Amino acid sequence: MEISGKVALVTGGASGLGAATAQHLAAQGAHVTILDFDADKAAQIAGDIGGLSLQCDVRDEKQVKQSLADATKHFSTSPRIIVNCAGIAAGARVVNRDGAVSTALFKKVIEVNLLGTYNVMSYGAAAMMGLPVLDDGERGVIINTSSAAYEDGQIGQAAYAASKGAIASMCLPVAREFARTGIRVMAIAPGLFHTPMMEGLPHETVEGITANIPFPNRLGAPVEFAQFAADIIQNAYLNGSVIRLDGAVRLPPK
Repeated sequence: MEISGKVALVTGGASGLGAATAQHLAAQGAHVTILDFDADKAAQIAGDIGGLSLQCDVRDEKQVKQSLADATKHFSTSPRIIVNCAGIAAGARVVNRDGAVSTALFKKVIEVNLLGTYNVMSYGAAAMMGLPVLDDGERGVIINTSSAAYEDGQIGQAAYAASKGAIASMCLPVAREFARTGIRVMAIAPGLFHTPMMEGLPHETVEGITANIPFPNRLGAPVEFAQFAADIIQNAYLNGSVIRLDGAVRLPPK
């Protein structure tokens, strides 16, 4: 699918991988809507790229449904491109050293990362199904964000790895379901990227993390994630797969 002239929706587009993706798609000529819980940062990025920003808690089905409707009204057509980057990386041991369990945190991470992705994918696909097919029979493409942690989850990442593993696992069955309507579904599993989460860590910690990345021996740049998302959009034969983007890193236990 050609990106120029298409309507795109990016969740988590106020920062990190989502912001880079929104900026890159806009530079390629897409009309971009940013969905984010942080309304102020979303508005700033949208203003920079000439897009639309909508405050949305992706856990809330009603908010997601309304956001899709608002984006469609603004651009006079539904999005053909959806990239789900919204998520949190809160960590905790299943049972901590004091014997306390982390059920509440597990529930929150699953709700934001997995249910949020599912909500946007569901309502986005429903909207896409009403669009006319393009010349190659395609109606749209949905790219969800998994993580290298779905295969290499570290200690304290049970909730995060579970949420990202579910995103990876549902990629193929959803792609098979949507195939008859000309909608592709892919998932990117990024490794260690230079995002706000990493910026908050001490320099020594970041150096230790980077040392485990074979090549390139550095954190990934958010624009590299964005470029890969654009490659998926433009290559119609990519469908139903989870692809790691990680510099060949395999995360150690901790």
